[in-house]
Amino acid sequence: MKCPFCSYHDTRVIDSRTRDGGQMIRRRRECIKCKRRFTTSEQIDEFPLMIIKQDSRREEFDRKKLFKSIQVACIKRPVSVTSIEQIITKIEYDLRDQGLEEVKSQKVGEMVMDALKELDEVAYVRFASVYKNFQAKEEFIKELKKL
Repeated sequence: MKCPFCSYHDTRVIDSRTRDGGQMIRRRRECIKCKRRFTTSEQIDEFPLMIIKQDSRREEFDRKKLFKSIQVACIKRPVSVTSIEQIITKIEYDLRDQGLEEVKSQKVGEMVMDALKELDEVAYVRFASVYKNFQAKEEFIKELKKL
């Protein structure tokens, strides 16, 4: 690593710490020549995760969009923002761990429903009613009976 102060080509690492759940490393470095210290960050280069919509359009995975849809299902429910973030993080990590570059939106929806079913059944039913686009009360009742 080149020193940003004197441009000497050799530095040593004094301290390393992980951030963002191990996705980033912050390193404190010292120049061998001028002895000045500076901080660097190291992060994984991730490929974009593309979502294939029902009409075959492709769009990049959007944590904010997914957060908002789950949050709507959890309105007035005892579900914390942290719990919603954990669901989204787990879904994203699971998809990336599979090495997928593209995933159908249905798979993401099913993963959200599985997580909500364990977390809060009312939020699950709310999300499922929008996701599965219930058109009649019978469809809604059928889903409730599955619980």
